[in-house]
Amino acid sequence: MNLGDDLYKEIILDNYKAKKYRRRMDDADISREGANPSCGDDIELFVRLNGDRIEEVTYDGAGCSICLASANMLCTALTGRTLGEARALFDQVRSMLTDADVPDFPEYAADLEAMQGVKAFPVRVKCAMLAWSTLKQVVDEHSLSAG
Repeated sequence: MNLGDDLYKEIILDNYKAKKYRRRMDDADISREGANPSCGDDIELFVRLNGDRIEEVTYDGAGCSICLASANMLCTALTGRTLGEARALFDQVRSMLTDADVPDFPEYAADLEAMQGVKAFPVRVKCAMLAWSTLKQVVDEHSLSAG
């Protein structure tokens, strides 16, 4: 194990323990549930929009450390970002976890790189992707209703 692996594990653990975004949002514009029955992960995302901008995003639920860390990272990276930025970040996270792509995240989302080690454990990729896949449903739904 090298220093980079230790740092990535620490980032994931810190995000798993974080509570700032782990709460229901009563005034959310959109909420969407996501589940991963193979692992038992079950989360709900809450999104409040201001036009095309994500004013706030939170999550609640139960899941493994990778699932909940990824959900927290999503909230941290996307609060204040546009739906287009959210879609682009989803694509980068998916490519990082399912393809051989080397991540090139914007500075505000640099911690997401810590999740790249998950691709070495294919069964855990769904855990890491659950919040992101749920967010993509929110973005797609909003795009359809706005269009």
